[in-house]
Amino acid sequence: MSSTLSVETPAGTVHATARPRGHDSVVFDLSGAMRGSVHVTGTHHVRHWDQFTAVRACLGPVNAFQDTAPAEALPRLARSRTGYRGSLTLYRDAPADRPRVSVYPMESAAGHEPSPTTAQTLTCVLRACAEHVTHRSDFPQILAASRERDTPALLRFLTWSADHHRSAAARLEGKARASQPALRAAVTAWWTVARWFTAQPHPVLLLMLTNLDGSLARNVDVQAWLGPYCLTEAAGEHDRARNAEAEASSLRTQQRTRRTARRPQTGTPTAPRIETV
Repeated sequence: MSSTLSVETPAGTVHATARPRGHDSVVFDLSGAMRGSVHVTGTHHVRHWDQFTAVRACLGPVNAFQDTAPAEALPRLARSRTGYRGSLTLYRDAPADRPRVSVYPMESAAGHEPSPTTAQTLTCVLRACAEHVTHRSDFPQILAASRERDTPALLRFLTWSADHHRSAAARLEGKARASQPALRAAVTAWWTVARWFTAQPHPVLLLMLTNLDGSLARNVDVQAWLGPYCLTEAAGEHDRARNAEAEASSLRTQQRTRRTARRPQTGTPTAPRIETV
């Protein structure tokens, strides 16, 4: 596969030439309608953080999720002095195995949004570079190196995420429990006012019994809704915690498998057999 690709964009043809592959990435130097460089590396699927099946292309010579490229190194249109930051993730969804794209917001070095034409040009170049890398013969090595690079940080995040969702579930379950006596108290208050109204009707009492904002009737509705709602949300938090724990477990298993595969095989050397004549 040629190390140079030509990308047709609204701003003209952009030529992207791949440098020799680094440990976990490929950097493309741009010429033609754009100047600068694009950094492409492996990354996890946007929804499955334990599956390294995607590529991320960043504007600039470095991985923007780890380093900040200096403004003067950012890509720009050939006739412009404005450099741009941003990234694009290309991933595939089974069983269709169709490439999908998730674009991180692009902006100039000064923080301004690019014009639609410039944004389209940047996106075209990022996608072309990302797709080129997925077809390289060393793409599996890039993914493996990227997994090794990102796994420690992902494990820290997933551990925090599981704890966070468990804590959120506990708070919601506490609110659900507290809503039961609150509901009983709200119903008792409504019936008390209803008896007052029956004994001596009054417009103020009627307003308290009617389902209006701030009324006793509205409070009964809110408390009756709150308990089931909190339990449903707590179940969702438990699901998210279990998912984070499962992804962390998967990453640890992959980590152990890689270490085992790299470990040199040792054994007792066999003494040479000496044949006598």
